[in-house]
Amino acid sequence: MHVTPLAWGITIVVILGLFVFDFFAHVRTPHAPTFRESAFWSTVYISIAIVFGLVVMWIWGTTYGGEYFAGYVTEKALSVDNLFVFVIIMSTFAVPREFQQKVLLIGIVLALVMRGIFIGVGAAAINAYSWVFYLFGAFLIYTAYTLIRDHGHEKEAEEKRDSRIISLVKRVLPTTEEYDGDKLITRIDGRRVVTPLLLALIAIGFADVLFALDSIPAIYGLTQEPYLVFTANAFALMGLRQLYFLIGGLLERLVYLSYGLSIILAFIGVKLVLHALHENTLSFVNGGEHVSVPEISTALSLGVIIGVLAVTTVASLLKTRDRAGE
Repeated sequence: MHVTPLAWGITIVVILGLFVFDFFAHVRTPHAPTFRESAFWSTVYISIAIVFGLVVMWIWGTTYGGEYFAGYVTEKALSVDNLFVFVIIMSTFAVPREFQQKVLLIGIVLALVMRGIFIGVGAAAINAYSWVFYLFGAFLIYTAYTLIRDHGHEKEAEEKRDSRIISLVKRVLPTTEEYDGDKLITRIDGRRVVTPLLLALIAIGFADVLFALDSIPAIYGLTQEPYLVFTANAFALMGLRQLYFLIGGLLERLVYLSYGLSIILAFIGVKLVLHALHENTLSFVNGGEHVSVPEISTALSLGVIIGVLAVTTVASLLKTRDRAGE
């Protein structure tokens, strides 16, 4: 897949422009978005992502288009799971609803920047060492295991982690327990202090680093094209703020989502290990020769991802329908 510097530049400018538009159109003036507003803009950003995928198919072919859509769906699913953590952080710091948009948007931009760095590092590592796929595959399989192991205890784990981070920050920076509008830093008695809004943003930023450690190896298991990895991540993160307000109440009903994601990550992990065996250069594996193993196609990957998400979502909603009625 050949992507010119001009195409890269235009793509980055358009993505940054959408974030800038989002800030000035929706976030600059603090307010709690309505369901209608969140639904409309969530639909807009998902539509943009789909149109971009169709453009990829038109310019570079259906193979790369399929890789993009597989990556986008996976990253979107992982992003929805991340919303659980955002809800916990907002609750822990008692962030007023009208200020949550600002924290989320800044946190999402930080996430995109950090993922961009990880994407560059991952691409360089893959190009230099084919055995990196072994590490990515093993890491995803382990992550799948931890998702199942920690299921039901996410809140306790996140609160404990946030407590450690904030304790460290408070040792270094003067803080206040009081909000001052949507300011991140304010003055009290002539002294600059950090507000709880900035503390919440720091917690989200740290969580974003951990999320990137899962998502980047996962999408490299679906495509090795840095352009597709970056755009799938960018479009998956775009609209995440609106999705947070749109399905906030629904999150509690997705009780099987972690199981579904663990299956997807394990599946991609196995796919990466098979690819690593196919491209093997390690001397202690088959004498450094390639291993004849089946490779999982993009079409099969996309089918498994969509199928698992559909089954876990329906099963979750059926399991919690009594809760919805209440």
